[in-house]
Amino acid sequence: MGQPQQPDEEQAGAQAGARAGRRPLGVGMVGYAFMGAAHSQGWRTADRVFDLPLRPVLAAVCGRDAAAVRTAADRLGWAAAETDWRALIARDDVDLVDVCTPGDSHAEIAIAALAAGKHVLCEKPLANTVEEAEAMTAAAEAAAERGQVAMVGFNYRRVPATALARKMVAEGRIGALRHVRVTYLQDWLVDREFPLTWRLRRESAGSGALGDLGAHIVDLAQYLAGEPVIGVSALTETFVRERPLLSGSSSGLSAAGGGELGPVTVDDAALFTGRFASGALASFEATRFATGRKNSLRIELNGESGSLAFDLERLNELSYHDGTEPATHAGFRRILVTEPDHPYLEAWWPPGHGLGYEHTFVHQARDLVHTIAQGGRPLPSFADGLQVQRVLAAVEESAEKNSVFTPIAS
Repeated sequence: MGQPQQPDEEQAGAQAGARAGRRPLGVGMVGYAFMGAAHSQGWRTADRVFDLPLRPVLAAVCGRDAAAVRTAADRLGWAAAETDWRALIARDDVDLVDVCTPGDSHAEIAIAALAAGKHVLCEKPLANTVEEAEAMTAAAEAAAERGQVAMVGFNYRRVPATALARKMVAEGRIGALRHVRVTYLQDWLVDREFPLTWRLRRESAGSGALGDLGAHIVDLAQYLAGEPVIGVSALTETFVRERPLLSGSSSGLSAAGGGELGPVTVDDAALFTGRFASGALASFEATRFATGRKNSLRIELNGESGSLAFDLERLNELSYHDGTEPATHAGFRRILVTEPDHPYLEAWWPPGHGLGYEHTFVHQARDLVHTIAQGGRPLPSFADGLQVQRVLAAVEESAEKNSVFTPIAS
């Protein structure tokens, strides 16, 4: 005879039974390149780490090339492949549509998915224009009345250190906000022979470094500050105005070009100052021409009684200065954000064992599943994405008008 079952084994068995009986959440993803791979990682992993109220199922992935999307489905863990996003939306086993395509198709796909009764996750920036973002937000608000959820994918909110920073600001740990300064620096366009991918065409991308990187830092700054930017004064520049036409497919930030040149129709860099609703001042820099910088995002917030600073290249750390301490021993100190009571870290590793970039997408999937199960308001919502889009539009307008201060439309 076997040994009597122990209480912890009984409890584990009950928990396993409860997890097995959870309602599935069928996910369909459109796009499978850089962001598609990152989102797939999130959907594959979230339920293996966190105790989720619904069970994500990777039902189908969609792309235009039948052979390539089938290969991607096998590699990324999707059960089926589609070549028409309309067919993916129509599938009975898809409850949520994850949009990981270039910005020119975000509005059409997201609005159609919401009209079909699906939940939606859409990569940032929400759209290529304010008008598209407004239409998407209106569709999301109408869908919310039917119990659907629509969220935009600003994954840097999901770094444990930035989530902790937001909590500390909300608790008043730095007092009234005075300054925010944030930069996002990359260098993958320094080589003028890098080809003309979709990210360098306005009709596909909407804008250049501004939408690609600037959207992230505008959202992160507003999220951490807990208030919106209400006006900006800006400069933008395109340093290399012609590039070789793409000679094949591109993957992530890698591509090959031919001999014929085509025009670059987006910005290479954007530099702007801003004002928050409280009167706090901000500075932003987004560029893909910062030689030697690969994915360098840094933000600092200065308040009347303290400061916080975060560097993505040290993403398990947060710097904090408590301005209320005596000057004899005051100074910035490093907070190692790996404790189980830090945001998201209750389910991961022992203290001191850091996380990485890919974990932000796991946390994104976790938060979205909980929001769907609870019927709550997603953060960031499409309305939050629209606010960012309005800031980006004001930056472009200001740059076109010789940096004149431009209020953010509401």
